Amino acid sequence: MDNQSESQWRLECEMKCVIVIDASLSTGLIANTAAVLSLTLGEKIDGIIGPDVLDRSGNVHIGITTIPIPILKGDLATIRELRNKVELENFSDVLVVDFSNVAQITNSYDGYTKKISKVDCHELDYLGIALYGEEKKVNKLTGSLGLLR
Repeated sequence: MDNQSESQWRLECEMKCVIVIDASLSTGLIANTAAVLSLTLGEKIDGIIGPDVLDRSGNVHIGITTIPIPILKGDLATIRELRNKVELENFSDVLVVDFSNVAQITNSYDGYTKKISKVDCHELDYLGIALYGEEKKVNKLTGSLGLLR
């Protein structure tokens, strides 16, 4: 097996990615939260986006994620608890992407960086969180959460 195939297999078989979103949000905010978290995951996780593909007609389809990303339902307390748990030593290798109320109310990245620098982490309300890591660890963190429907 070549290196690319081996790393792709590892990505698909040993690693897991989930997004947990506050189920009480409006449909628009849920969609926005999922989009922001997904874009960041695509940037941070090498190999999560597959190569472009051709259909039978020869049309190009830009590569999409190579692994499933279930969207799970949570609430503000559950998401904060997950964010805090990952900071513990046994979860330190799990990638965390969070989307907070501060990010949601700003219109630019510059505004976000200025505003969040003035907020203590305990004051943040997390609308959503994405986790990527070893399957067993991600399951331990999120196994009791249901799908957001």
